[in-house]
Amino acid sequence: MVTTANSGTGWRDKSSVGFDTFKQPAFGTLGMVVTNHPLGSSAGAHIMAMGGNAIDAAIASVFALSVCEPAMVGPFGAGFINILLASGESVVIDNYATSPGAATPDLYTPVADDWPWYMKAVDRKNDLGYLSVATPGNLKAWVEALEGWGTLDLETVMRPAISLAENGFPTTRYLVETIEKNANDMRAFEATADVFLPDGNVPVVGELIVRRDYAESLRTIVAEGAEVMYTGSLAQTIVDDVQRNGGILSVNDLANYETRRREVVRGTYRGHEILAVPPTSAGGTHIIQMLNILEAWDLGAMGFGSADAVHLTAEALRIAFADRFEHMGDPDAGEIPVEWLVSKSYAAERRAEIDMARAGDYAAGSPQSGEGSHTTHLNIADAQGNVVSMTQTINDTFGSKVTVPGTGILLNNNMSLFDPHPGHTNSVAPRKRPLSSMSPTIVTKDGKPFMAIGTPGAKWIFPTVCQAIVNVIDHGMSIQEAVEAPRVWTQGQELELEMTFPHAVFDDLASRGHIMCSAPRIAGGMNGITFDQSSGVMEGGGCWRADGTAIGIGGGDARPGSGWGSLAG
Repeated sequence: MVTTANSGTGWRDKSSVGFDTFKQPAFGTLGMVVTNHPLGSSAGAHIMAMGGNAIDAAIASVFALSVCEPAMVGPFGAGFINILLASGESVVIDNYATSPGAATPDLYTPVADDWPWYMKAVDRKNDLGYLSVATPGNLKAWVEALEGWGTLDLETVMRPAISLAENGFPTTRYLVETIEKNANDMRAFEATADVFLPDGNVPVVGELIVRRDYAESLRTIVAEGAEVMYTGSLAQTIVDDVQRNGGILSVNDLANYETRRREVVRGTYRGHEILAVPPTSAGGTHIIQMLNILEAWDLGAMGFGSADAVHLTAEALRIAFADRFEHMGDPDAGEIPVEWLVSKSYAAERRAEIDMARAGDYAAGSPQSGEGSHTTHLNIADAQGNVVSMTQTINDTFGSKVTVPGTGILLNNNMSLFDPHPGHTNSVAPRKRPLSSMSPTIVTKDGKPFMAIGTPGAKWIFPTVCQAIVNVIDHGMSIQEAVEAPRVWTQGQELELEMTFPHAVFDDLASRGHIMCSAPRIAGGMNGITFDQSSGVMEGGGCWRADGTAIGIGGGDARPGSGWGSLAG
């Protein structure tokens, strides 16, 4: 019998949830680090073992990930940081990218006016190359978080990343496959191809990738701080390269970039409090909206993966996506009706529209008057009660595919997250944040940490995170089971189910009017932590869809008086 842990409540047969997990969880009492690469997790665990807190470990991990998970994250990117401090204070840093000041609503020519090509631009100008580059927020936010709530200095937390970049790291199968899928685009940019396509070839699994230019840039950041990439020498080098090659990013764009401190979006679900990120990300709002809609049904009694449970999830998703398209955007550019969208009363209105027998066609609600789809995610917790859940990206795999020569820095392509059609909430405008679905989420119970969860995956993110929360709370899954469980997704067209769902479920849902589609995977490598409040044990899990690795810390200092003195005889 194969068994797995169930969030600190004992061991049980995995067949009780209808699928087997691919990976094993980790457990700890003094700390837990879960990232989408073993070397990223190792960096965070190393810093925590040195006495650092969860914030120190998170920043060490994300710098290390910028080296060894280069397709997903880097300092020239964007994201959200969700922190629950031991004091009970919640902090959200919105470090999402902004459009350059020279951006205009007609910057791109759309390919189509309907899905699936709606967000695409002619000649791929919004997702490949220099015109796709937005003003980044990652580096500024990483240093801001460290200086605000960390206990160690920048040099200390960056040492693991610098070592990995200088000495190299072995490629995983996941990274090799990612390079292979993007090789043709990467070959168009010499500085990118030189590192990731040695001698023009896709590396083999285990081959060492060395990033010495990037190591030198990291050393420059240690010496001069985050501002070196916003107002200093790195900023000028990057802008010169962008503008030589047809991009519009300027030194003023970098110099004027500011992170935003946002108020966490709060909701409740079956006695738990949801602490989620607000707009500019739509993710947190729609997670709470969906949970509000689903709360009226006993999903646990329906059973995980049942046709009824999947149907309800799909209907809640269709409603959320209709509202997302209509109402969500940059809160600095217009008012977003978050309070209304996450209200229980609005959920009741939308719930009444759901027919258990038929798939619905939903329009956006109307409040009464008076994204790359490739990111990384990490969850870190310490023994003091600090919890960090952060999702960070350079958007698509390897971002714009541009590496600035001499720096080793990959540039984002976050401009592809804007609607290329003028006149919409999420259309291009100067110095505007595009809409995101990132959803680094913390769940508490009785005021104490219960769960930290998040995933890569663009518009697939918030539906996937919502399903993981339901998996744990309604279906009693361990975190390892919750992040690996088969997933569903729709934004109003086809209903996608991962291939491991039984054929009978596909057939049942098709009979209700769903247009069914089988998918090899939905969203990316989700990872999370659950907390057993009675024992103090943390369980960390990362799923099979990426290189996710959990490292738990136990042990502790020696008992007082146990030191050795000199021995006689």
